[in-house]
Amino acid sequence: MATGNAPAAGHALAILTLLARHATPVAAATVARELGLPRSSTYHLLAVLVEQGFAVHLPEEQRYGLGVAAFELGSAYTRQAPLQRLARPRLTRLADAAGHNAHLAVLHGADVLYVVEERVAGRPSLVTEVGVRLPATLTASGLAILAALPPAQVRALYPSRGSFVQRHGTGPRALPELRRELAATRARGYAVEDGLVTPGLASVASAVLDHSGHPVAGVAVTYPAQDDVDVPGLVRQVCACTRELSDRLGHRGP
Repeated sequence: MATGNAPAAGHALAILTLLARHATPVAAATVARELGLPRSSTYHLLAVLVEQGFAVHLPEEQRYGLGVAAFELGSAYTRQAPLQRLARPRLTRLADAAGHNAHLAVLHGADVLYVVEERVAGRPSLVTEVGVRLPATLTASGLAILAALPPAQVRALYPSRGSFVQRHGTGPRALPELRRELAATRARGYAVEDGLVTPGLASVASAVLDHSGHPVAGVAVTYPAQDDVDVPGLVRQVCACTRELSDRLGHRGP
């Protein structure tokens, strides 16, 4: 484990990372073993983290978990909106290169919430303004995100037929139908939507993944379905954008 010129700081951050990756509190012996640290150093570092509020000790279980200070750091990260900051210049470049409107959306319950919108002069107007919410199952960005989620989470979002919303009488009406669409999305490597949001308009999208492989957003480009559009070229541009964003968020997978 490389820690550079500040080994104690590196070890403390490694402990916090380990605690964050475990779903339940962890024994100090487990921390020492997984990180290859001496047990005495491990206990000392854990004591400092507990004192500063970044970890909490559960004496009844003899285990350690993340503390309130770690939660506050995560909340501050969210407040600073780094995803939008990182995405905006890249979506500007994407829209310029593609010649079509581009947007970034995040999952909000069973909907997607549009948080970045880059418009191109002369392109058709869209309903996807910043702050607009649409059913995730009807949008390319939503389908891209859902396709990267664990099946159990998708099932929890759509427990019954009443969970599905149609627009213009189109879109998945039940979980098996949605599962087939998500399987097709994973097989092709990107999501597509044609007329589900607005008749005559189509979109292609890809998911942005964080360091753990979780989909944190979807990037989409929307174009007139009847136009002679180089769709494979749009797909390449969208996927290049999401790969770059994913890399910046620490994703190292394929």
